[in-house]
Amino acid sequence: MNELPRRRRTEHPFKELFDLDALRVELSALAERVLGESRSGAEIELRGQMARRLKQAYQQGHAVALRWLMEEGSGRRCAERLSRLQDEIIQLVHELAVQYLYRSDNPSTAERMAIVAVGGYGRGLMAPGSDTDILFLLPYKQTAWGESVAEAILYVLWDMGLKVGHATRSVDECIRQARADMTIRTTLLEARMLLGERALFDELIERFDREVVQGTGAEFVAAKLAEREERLKRTGQSRYVVEPNVKDGKGGLRDLHTLFWIAKYVYRVRETRELVAKGVFTADEAKIFRRCEDFLWSVRCHLHFLSGKAEERLSFDLQREMAERLGYVAHPGLKDVERFMKHYFLVAKDVGDLTALVSAALEERHEKPVPRLNRMIARLRRSPRRTLKESADFIVDNDRINVADSSAFGRDPVNLIRIFHLAGKHGLAFHPDAMRLATRSLKLIDPRVRENPEANRLFLEILGSRASPEIVLRRMNETGVLGRFVPEFGRVVAMMQFNMYHSYTVDEHLIRSVGVLSKIERGERPEFGLANELVQQIKHRTLLYVAVFLHDVAKGRPEDHSIAGARVARKLCPRFGLSASDTDTVAWLIEQHLTMSTIAQSRDLSDRKTIENFASVVQNLERMKLLHILTTADIAAVGPGVWNNWKSQLLRTLYYETEPVITGGFSESNRSQRVARAQAEFRAALPEWDGVALDAYVGRHYPSYWLQTDRDQQVTQARFILAAEADGHALATTAQTDPQRGVTELTVFAPDHPKLLAVIAGACASANAHIVDAQISTTTDGRALDTIALTRAFERDEDELRRAERIAANIEKSLSGEIRLPEVVARKFTKRPRAFTVEPEVTLNNSWSNKHTVVEVSGLDRHGLLYGLTQTLSRLNLNIASAHVATFGERAVDVFYVTDLMGAKIMGAARHSAIRRALLAVLDADDEANAA
Repeated sequence: MNELPRRRRTEHPFKELFDLDALRVELSALAERVLGESRSGAEIELRGQMARRLKQAYQQGHAVALRWLMEEGSGRRCAERLSRLQDEIIQLVHELAVQYLYRSDNPSTAERMAIVAVGGYGRGLMAPGSDTDILFLLPYKQTAWGESVAEAILYVLWDMGLKVGHATRSVDECIRQARADMTIRTTLLEARMLLGERALFDELIERFDREVVQGTGAEFVAAKLAEREERLKRTGQSRYVVEPNVKDGKGGLRDLHTLFWIAKYVYRVRETRELVAKGVFTADEAKIFRRCEDFLWSVRCHLHFLSGKAEERLSFDLQREMAERLGYVAHPGLKDVERFMKHYFLVAKDVGDLTALVSAALEERHEKPVPRLNRMIARLRRSPRRTLKESADFIVDNDRINVADSSAFGRDPVNLIRIFHLAGKHGLAFHPDAMRLATRSLKLIDPRVRENPEANRLFLEILGSRASPEIVLRRMNETGVLGRFVPEFGRVVAMMQFNMYHSYTVDEHLIRSVGVLSKIERGERPEFGLANELVQQIKHRTLLYVAVFLHDVAKGRPEDHSIAGARVARKLCPRFGLSASDTDTVAWLIEQHLTMSTIAQSRDLSDRKTIENFASVVQNLERMKLLHILTTADIAAVGPGVWNNWKSQLLRTLYYETEPVITGGFSESNRSQRVARAQAEFRAALPEWDGVALDAYVGRHYPSYWLQTDRDQQVTQARFILAAEADGHALATTAQTDPQRGVTELTVFAPDHPKLLAVIAGACASANAHIVDAQISTTTDGRALDTIALTRAFERDEDELRRAERIAANIEKSLSGEIRLPEVVARKFTKRPRAFTVEPEVTLNNSWSNKHTVVEVSGLDRHGLLYGLTQTLSRLNLNIASAHVATFGERAVDVFYVTDLMGAKIMGAARHSAIRRALLAVLDADDEANAA
């Protein structure tokens, strides 16, 4: 079960967070003194002094609540205390308002009021930054007395700096608006009496149940589930994103709230434990609900206390301190923060399981409609229930697979794999009852089941299904069957990767990778380029699916996960039924799964030595095809916008450049043919240009340009260059936004210059623009064409493009000597991100190129890093022949092909050491001033 780490717990009685009686006496004395002076504006002065004193008490209460939260660790209890604190504040303000400001000794029938907590506040649970939602409930229309009291309370709360949502309504208005508005209906569902006329509140609740709730369960459920879907579209459909939204994300508190709203509405319960008696949850599942709720409230309360505001996103820079506060410690291979986040994702999974259980119970009650297609299919059959012909242990119930009886798994534990195989084969959804039973039966998956040939055959067919293996694998994972059947996979379930590169947990990334591979095989995504073609040529598709499924399975171990993963594959593949040669291939693919991506993005693909070195790794064409497809699936499954046309083009180029080397000179598409084809496609895309102009322009680019740049970009750049030269500009820039990648691309066309890259990087740093990618190329007539990808700083494209214009102006001024970049950059002080530490590395290698020394620099990315590196190389009298700039989340990997001023490689250990020390100093610098 998921529990917070064990820690010293100090149980505090549930008492007030400050001395309520003493404060009441103090405020009463204050009111008598201020009002007794009979000055003009005394009421306003009293409200102000009350607000200041109550704000002190409120802050004191928060400080005590935080101390108790740190000591005992209960998030729910903290949320209850903060709600109680708010109750006491409102009670004090109300007492003073009706006693000293708007006293009514003989109130009329209309001068009655109930003050009601609604919404989240009505639940009696509040985070430190939660809004306070109040309903001033009246018997009839508003009166001058009621309006004055409500205003006095609200003004004091506002002056305290609290966020208060409020409404003033009669009982009739509440009922009328609740019928028409589902949001108001939901807030009233959690109404809680604070003070005032109890009879008014009781009337509201009785009429709400009778006139609004009764007979509208299906309508409410449909609205809440639709609302949830819309919310998840905004926050992300996966519960395994590495910076989750604790409140609104999938598997977060709002999902639990939605469950309980539905339960209260349909089953008319007030507490979670009552759902056990209704048959919705078992006693254990009700405990899981409370445990999830307590954990999520702990995280949310700490999150608000840490950030000092109503922050709901558990961002990287808060996760480490959160882990420390909650008592997590590091284990071999896993940081404390990674253990904390693994726990978080396991809780999110439990919340998803509870959602499925409530949905199933609602369908049984017919409160949640079965999808229309299912109803149509059911009518076409004599009975919506039928037995599957492959096994009498399973039935189909309204297009969902279910067990024939509760002993199905006990009779034959292989059925725990077979149920998923049959669901995938027949395209069936899963009945929640079957998934619940599968989760309870996990202990049946023992070594005998894992070694069972039939179980492994079924699993391989699930993994390599030509339909949608991702869906089935995810359900296997959510029930725990996948991790139990493949324990090595079980070790990475809910494991987060504490970096900004991966958007998902390790298990989710692996399952998504299989999903991407399936899409590649079906040809559904043209943007996957060459992989779509190669997948039709490979001989052994099954081993490719196994390699993709296992490529990151050794994450979280102290050793290199690629090497450890290859060892895991050598153990698992024979069990899955793979031959010795296929096992060797899978192990090799896992060990090399980062190689092709690294070389494509950080090496000069026009350098013969790069291609020869890669060819010596892959050795044969079949392995290179498999590695290319795996690399594509891996990158595309990292997160939104990570895969792009540029990476696709680089991988394609590396593949085709290497192909003739490993085939002994024969190539399915040799270099000259590919260059000619790329040029022909370019010509066809510019029909408005005459032949002479096209010939001249094509001749200005080296062959590598045509191979490493995709056609759309070639066309865009050609039009840009033509316009610049027509206007007589020696230096020209253009910018465009790329919504898919979340970047702005700045392209610079200028006379080539040894310090041009440093100038561009410095201009970006001076504008606090962060470089994440760069494509550097030169033309045969001595011009440079550089495209820099910058992280967005503004939401609106217009603002982004104006920023790009400022950067372009700085580049021109710097090249003309109008500004001195080192001085400008030195004033832009930017500290490195506190959330991450990356060990800096500088490698110099003369064997990676025949003509150049290759300098690879890796370290924590920050603003101005590229500028600092290029400036340093220039000061060291090194000529940069080509540069390859890439970022992988928080890690920058910049590779420079350099020579000395005479065009020779850099030789000598002392010279290498000096270069290494200078570049390490840049990586270790705290700001761009030091880097410059």
